[in-house]
Amino acid sequence: MTMLPKTSNRIGQIPKSAIHEMTRLSKQISDVAFLSWAKPTSGAPEHIRQAAAKAVTDGLTDGYSETAGLPVLRQAIVDKLERDNHIVADPSQILVTVGAIEGLSAALMAVLDPGDEVILPSPTYSTHVNQIRIASGTPVFVPLIEDKGFALDPAGIERAITPRTKAILYCSPSNPTGSVFSQHELEQVAEIALKHNLVVITDEAYEYFVFDGHKHFSIGSIPDMAEHAISCFTFTKSYAMTGWRVGYLHASKNLVPQIGKAHIAFAICAPVASQYAALAALTGSQDCIETFKSKYESARNLMCRRLDRLPHVFSYHKPAGSYLMFPKILTDDGTDSAAFCKSLLQETHVSTTPGSDFGPTAEGHLRLSFCVDETMIETAFDRMDRYFPKVS
Repeated sequence: MTMLPKTSNRIGQIPKSAIHEMTRLSKQISDVAFLSWAKPTSGAPEHIRQAAAKAVTDGLTDGYSETAGLPVLRQAIVDKLERDNHIVADPSQILVTVGAIEGLSAALMAVLDPGDEVILPSPTYSTHVNQIRIASGTPVFVPLIEDKGFALDPAGIERAITPRTKAILYCSPSNPTGSVFSQHELEQVAEIALKHNLVVITDEAYEYFVFDGHKHFSIGSIPDMAEHAISCFTFTKSYAMTGWRVGYLHASKNLVPQIGKAHIAFAICAPVASQYAALAALTGSQDCIETFKSKYESARNLMCRRLDRLPHVFSYHKPAGSYLMFPKILTDDGTDSAAFCKSLLQETHVSTTPGSDFGPTAEGHLRLSFCVDETMIETAFDRMDRYFPKVS
């Protein structure tokens, strides 16, 4: 009898992605209204595409860049961080990465030893959990305060700290909840990190998409956090560049070389054509960001209006940011979100994402994306209106 090779325990403990499973199931059905993909439908602006095409034509993309990224791009990132995030940096503190995802993974590999704990607000982005496990760390979940719009709980974070705690990792604006952690909340997190000598790793992918007067705050802008913050960003969301796979991180001069070791092992460098596209994104017109933000805000408001017509099916908090929302399922017992989403897909051809993929406090919810065309939202909710029985 032939024996099969044994895979690692750290990979074996990672469950199948519900996001990708819903994508797989959706492809088996025709005429699906997709509310499950956190993928902008707009496409990258033309000046970004043209810059990448010119770099290819000019023969600039056939070799590796410096591992840390093109010097001219890193300088543009330094300028952007100071202008928009109030983070003072120099190019030696910047690492251009394969999206924020690779930067986050490299940061965790550089920070964690086996068994080290990372605190995550929950609900949280499922990939962050898996990145911690791949780095042989242990995720520790601290519930967000759902009654307050999925607010951060700094006191809960401090209670969760043990001698094995090494880092705090969060995403704001949040995937999946759409909450935006306030400056006051994050200043409390910074105090906790400094008190316990922890690293704070941030995913700031949705930094520009905040609504209703809310403000995005970068914890890396706090001077005392200079040696304790690893701030990860991406061009994916800001400029609708999901397929270009380019992002960047900022950290101290002590941390960046160590993170860079993991970055070399993972990627050597970010795709060079994408780096030239990223340079055009930063140095060209920023009107596209405001256009995208306006579009997402309109789509969010439409989705909220349509959810208001189904109060017996869902309750929700209006997202303060990102282009995602996380309504609670009120039908049946509201506990099996995967079964709910699969049934919804089969019966209505509407694709959503089960909350079970986003941490232990996320069951009973589903994630909806409003970065799609408004016609898609209308179609999806027209189908749900017909599917769910009316309650007088």
